[in-house]
Amino acid sequence: MKIDLIKLKNNIDKNIIIDEQINFEKKLLENTDLIDIKNVHVTGELTKDSMNDIIIYLKITGTFILPCAITLEPVDYKFETEIDDKLENILEETKNNKKIENTIDILPIIWENILMEIPMKVVSPNAKPEKLKGEGWQFVTEKEINNVNPELEKLKDLL
Repeated sequence: MKIDLIKLKNNIDKNIIIDEQINFEKKLLENTDLIDIKNVHVTGELTKDSMNDIIIYLKITGTFILPCAITLEPVDYKFETEIDDKLENILEETKNNKKIENTIDILPIIWENILMEIPMKVVSPNAKPEKLKGEGWQFVTEKEINNVNPELEKLKDLL
């Protein structure tokens, strides 16, 4: 998604409005935990501040398709993220040390911010473990983890 910055740099336009639906190639998903990504919508604008720095503000929304941590079945997970910084700073962070010229491709910036929103694990609301116990292991829910044995709770007072 290439953006032409000439009018913004020459003060012809005060801002560049962005309102796009983006489809990512399956090739980009290969080294991620994503099964698919859909409904990615990017809105925002590029403006210049009083120091003639280009400021980028983007709001990115969409849906990840991720494998369930228990059943490995696909789970939809909605995400939303925002980018609000100087374009120069963002390019330094993405190791895209190109000098800002007349056009810029913001797709790598968008993709990097989307990748940061992928959760560690997703559990389907319909997931029910088949086996709850086995030899030397058992399935533990988050509620059980938070329930502390009252006898062990008294040991905290000693320390």
